[in-house]
Amino acid sequence: MAMTDPDEVWVLVDTRQLTLAVMKGEAIVQKYENIAIGSNGPTLAKLVSDETTPLGDFHISGINPRSRYHLFMALDYPTMDHAKRALADGRLAPEEYRAVSNAWQSERPPPQNTRLGGYLGIHGLGVGNEEIHSKVNWTDGCIAVTNEQIDELAHWVGVGTRVSVR
Repeated sequence: MAMTDPDEVWVLVDTRQLTLAVMKGEAIVQKYENIAIGSNGPTLAKLVSDETTPLGDFHISGINPRSRYHLFMALDYPTMDHAKRALADGRLAPEEYRAVSNAWQSERPPPQNTRLGGYLGIHGLGVGNEEIHSKVNWTDGCIAVTNEQIDELAHWVGVGTRVSVR
């Protein structure tokens, strides 16, 4: 594993501990407990509508401050790693693989409408119930924090920030 740049600010999502940490190099600078992920847990083999959170390394590809979830930080899912695995095991059609590959090669966001799903990111609750959020994994595959936490996170990260979901 490559050494992390000691000055790089990045995000580490731990799907077992249900934490999201803002990292600077290998040091934790801010940590949020009791995040929510997909109601069916984490996976390396996500499919559309399966309510799982994909594992892997991503980047924030866009930020929507007017989301129904208060603030939405889009992730560049599916990555080429996800697409290659899905093509190999038959979850992704060759033409969908080509669409993902073409987007990555031309440095555009990957298509969000393949069988692998899309529209994934880190977001707040919007008008959602904080009590439910604190008790269950409730998302369709995104990573959710409270509105206050997403506002705070926005001060640390931006488009291009690396996000590692483990």
